[in-house]
Amino acid sequence: MLTRLSLNEERKPMSLMDTLKRWFGGQGATPAASSPRQEARARANPNAAAATQAPPADGPRIHPAVDSGVKAGSETFSGGTLHCHCPENRVEVTVEAQCAHNHVCGCTKCWKPDDALFSMVAVVPRDKLKVTANEDKLAIVDASAAIQRHACKACGVNMYGRIENTGHPFHGLDFIHTELSDDTGWAAPEFAAFVSSIIESGANPDNMDKVRGRLKALGLEPYDCLSPPLMDAIAIHTAKAKGVL
Repeated sequence: MLTRLSLNEERKPMSLMDTLKRWFGGQGATPAASSPRQEARARANPNAAAATQAPPADGPRIHPAVDSGVKAGSETFSGGTLHCHCPENRVEVTVEAQCAHNHVCGCTKCWKPDDALFSMVAVVPRDKLKVTANEDKLAIVDASAAIQRHACKACGVNMYGRIENTGHPFHGLDFIHTELSDDTGWAAPEFAAFVSSIIESGANPDNMDKVRGRLKALGLEPYDCLSPPLMDAIAIHTAKAKGVL
């Protein structure tokens, strides 16, 4: 539960990172290894994880990282390195923190592997991410977008996304794809965002019930926006900026 803010704090717009720190007891973007929904499901059915190891033969393929089941993260994990797909002189990004709010995303902007219906995206504190090799190979995909996605000019892989607008509710967070890391322990995806948007990428609308069914079977609640906690955080930020809260 959020603690009551002091009068001075109430008058100051709260960034999403501030909100995350309050939610996670001052630890910033360091969630538990699995979501409460996943933990409750595991307690109710210890064999649930095994049941999701293989998708139906005719079922939709969501993303390579979850198609064989969602793998839990580690509570002691504290970061790792991400690499682009180039065979040599790879771009390297070092993240010195666990990620938060990992999820699969159906929007048309996020980078995704070939033949995947969804991308997989998480956030980390901006000050915990740095490019540690071959930064000269990076270029911004769309300078007009709210999220400045930095992609390798050679292989096209998006290495991280950054928001430069200090008034944006997500300012202070960088967006990453944990599948680009060989390190194990990254927080597991928790939900599916912008599910309907996969239709805009060419997905068959007639298969949407199957897609949502598969997401639910994997424990990834499907939303046509972000998850409720993130939508609440955006609303809190907006309300404080307007002086409503």
